[in-house]
Amino acid sequence: MEDHSTKAIAARAVDLCTVLLYEDATAESVARVLRAHGERGPLDLTGADVRAMREAAGRLVEVLAAPGPGAAAALLNGLLATAAGPPRLTSHDGTTGWHVHVDSHDDAPWGEWFQASSAMAFAVLLADHQRVPGGLCASATCRRPFLHAGGGSPRRYCTPRCATRERVAAYRSTRPA
Repeated sequence: MEDHSTKAIAARAVDLCTVLLYEDATAESVARVLRAHGERGPLDLTGADVRAMREAAGRLVEVLAAPGPGAAAALLNGLLATAAGPPRLTSHDGTTGWHVHVDSHDDAPWGEWFQASSAMAFAVLLADHQRVPGGLCASATCRRPFLHAGGGSPRRYCTPRCATRERVAAYRSTRPA
């Protein structure tokens, strides 16, 4: 059964933002990410769907780049006001377990679905942890989004690889020639 937890939806959002904004996004590459996160059935994405999702991804990344929870909350409130409807339960005609949707209907356009579900997941994580639910990699050569939904200190880098690359570069810049 698909994982419809808030953390899973937020992780899907970050992965979609990455492919949509930092890679050469196509209907096929977006469908691969959706399938990797448990989406089933036909994923009939068009070029227009990918463009709409890319626009939503740009707005969602602004949330992750917010300087603090107040700014992130203001951005999320705007996203929810423009894309989310009243919460409703769906099982997609019995093909999944019951879960909450905030898009207009089960066949809502991909861009609407992506923005509404992702903004709702980010909003719940912000409310749960009282901080921005992720960020953009601190590496100037990367800047990819990442999710920080756990406890502990907030992350600065998208992956350990980026963190190591930055540490090595900082070390090398201080060594005598």
